[in-house]
Amino acid sequence: MNNINGLSTADLLNQKSPASQTSNAGEAFADKLKSAMNEVNNLQVDSEKAMSDIATGQVKDLHQAALAIDKAEISMKLMLEVRNKALNAYKEISRTQI
Repeated sequence: MNNINGLSTADLLNQKSPASQTSNAGEAFADKLKSAMNEVNNLQVDSEKAMSDIATGQVKDLHQAALAIDKAEISMKLMLEVRNKALNAYKEISRTQI
């Protein structure tokens, strides 16, 4: 009985438990969320620089500066909506009786 449904005994022993898979999935989600927040932050920094360049007259391409500002604004709105949905989901789960 070394082979169950095409899996060897070694394969069965090396499989991760569901708890560790959930932990890895949670860490992967946290990493994705952190990277998305860093990207939004970088867009905000670029937007601030573009606004500063416009104010001081150092902007070379007004169109690119306006695009950077709009991109930062849209990404911030998206991040806020994701946060709101996550908070609503958490509240709904916390209200669930076991």
